[in-house]
Amino acid sequence: MEFYTYTLPNGIRGIHRQVKSGVAHCALVINAGSRDELPSEYGLAHFTEHGFFKGTQRRKAYQVNCRLENLGGELNAYTTKEDTTIHATVLKSDFAKAAELISDVAFESTFPERELAKEREVICDEINTYKDSPTEMIYDTFEDMLFAGSELGHNILGSKSSLGRFDARRIAEFRRRTHTTDRMVFASIGNISPKTAEAAAGCYFASRPASTREIGRVAPTAHTPFEKTVIKHTHQTHCIVGNRAYGIMDERRLPLALLINILGGPCANSLLNVVVREKHGLSYNIEANYTAYCDSGIVAVYFSSDNGNSDLCLELIDEQIKKLQSTPLTSRQLSMAKKQFTAQMAISMDGNEGYMLGLGKSLLVHDEVDTLADIYRKIDALRAEQLTEAANEILTGNSILIYK
Repeated sequence: MEFYTYTLPNGIRGIHRQVKSGVAHCALVINAGSRDELPSEYGLAHFTEHGFFKGTQRRKAYQVNCRLENLGGELNAYTTKEDTTIHATVLKSDFAKAAELISDVAFESTFPERELAKEREVICDEINTYKDSPTEMIYDTFEDMLFAGSELGHNILGSKSSLGRFDARRIAEFRRRTHTTDRMVFASIGNISPKTAEAAAGCYFASRPASTREIGRVAPTAHTPFEKTVIKHTHQTHCIVGNRAYGIMDERRLPLALLINILGGPCANSLLNVVVREKHGLSYNIEANYTAYCDSGIVAVYFSSDNGNSDLCLELIDEQIKKLQSTPLTSRQLSMAKKQFTAQMAISMDGNEGYMLGLGKSLLVHDEVDTLADIYRKIDALRAEQLTEAANEILTGNSILIYK
């Protein structure tokens, strides 16, 4: 048995994998992110995540931060457009302590105003850091434009002005609406028996009142492709070429993921790295990414280059895309691409923390988890024409954003 799953009486689902390790990881994955904010709440999901560490009914902020650190472990959290995750890493002997602390901050945080005031300044500094990094900022700006007018069309961090409106009352309203037990998963991994993991989850999470999400998400409407240049006076030109893509429930997401890996994945033999960097020496950093949301997605090719080279880079990218659209991969090319893709997945899952977070997300979204063997079979069954179809459906009518 690779995974052990269970459901607590209040609807919180759990998943555990027992592995030989002296270290244990666990996380509460909550299906609430920035896309669940009202227009007056932009940035509130992320602000709430920061507020989790500012004290609970039984702990002050420094006690929250020191509880696991004093044991050599760590507690952390992050917010995406669709999820908020609180996660911990400890020695396996301290697993129950980690589960208890996650439960405490997730359900008993008090969000004291004095601490929130300090955290507003911290997030303002985070916003400034982000604005100073065109590599990061261009991704968010591009996505905001691609999903303009929809729930996905705003920055996770919010703005400095919006932060000033948030207090414990606003956080409580957001949590009541979105942090419901039917949309939570407690994921864990370590050398702990499944029954012990379930018992710890039951001890610290089962007594929380059951709640059900009453609001739904609205899929983004169609968009019009755009080309925009923004003068930033940067030393380099930064550019993104991309489009909307398949959502996480779409079976076509797997051939698209393989296609994007071939086009501009992390390996040095990706098409764009070979052509743009190795052959022409035009860019130090060129990559392609695919992010799937519950009802949509985004593919994006990013590069930076000297200001005078950006047009040639765009031409070379367009050439590689057109080749993928018009010429199916040979059997050998497809076989090599599949081998690379499956090896990358296996290596990424070798890190237990990332693997555990992936398990939680998968159970949250699909209510089931594929084993590695299942995933490998699906990849092996992919055909060259599926990749060609994905290239024509998704990489046509691309939008472009340039910082220079």
